[in-house]
Amino acid sequence: MNFNYYLQFFLSLYKKFLSAVIIRRCGTNSLTLIVRNNYIFELICSLKNNTITQAKVLGDICVIDYPAKNERFEINYNLLSTKYNIRFFVKTYTQAYVPSLTALFNSANWIERECWDMFGIFFLNHPDLRRVLTDYGFDGFPLRKDFPLTGYIEIRYDDEKSNIVYEPLEMSQEYRLFNFTSPWEKIK
Repeated sequence: MNFNYYLQFFLSLYKKFLSAVIIRRCGTNSLTLIVRNNYIFELICSLKNNTITQAKVLGDICVIDYPAKNERFEINYNLLSTKYNIRFFVKTYTQAYVPSLTALFNSANWIERECWDMFGIFFLNHPDLRRVLTDYGFDGFPLRKDFPLTGYIEIRYDDEKSNIVYEPLEMSQEYRLFNFTSPWEKIK
């Protein structure tokens, strides 16, 4: 099937989403769809279940943190139609939460848990939203841009106590003094 024909047919098929979706062609066999947060589940459900698109594979969910924006997080869903060899990149923006895709894709369970653990994005109707990569008592979300690089506590194994010890972080080395001016600004 010709991709331009496919794109036109896709646009005519999804007229109900035209007020909520911006569509960009980003390659020979891929489409980028930018959608409002409240339409994300319905659009991805349509992409998966429609006989024309058949995006049956959820490859990944990627999050980008923009702390200065009102809707801080950009969430990218990477879908693949193996029958038509078309990739769909569905983007949405949110401040704190999005609907969960676990009802549509089994692979969404762990991916959404990772996004929760690293960024603190709450997935509505997720069956088991808990930490995956960090400790259960971990404070904060480490991939947010406002998270301190050194963290808050130090975790180490103490031989005398034969146990893991949690202590407030102490820096063993003083920060070096850096001159943040550009060397190119001095040349005239």
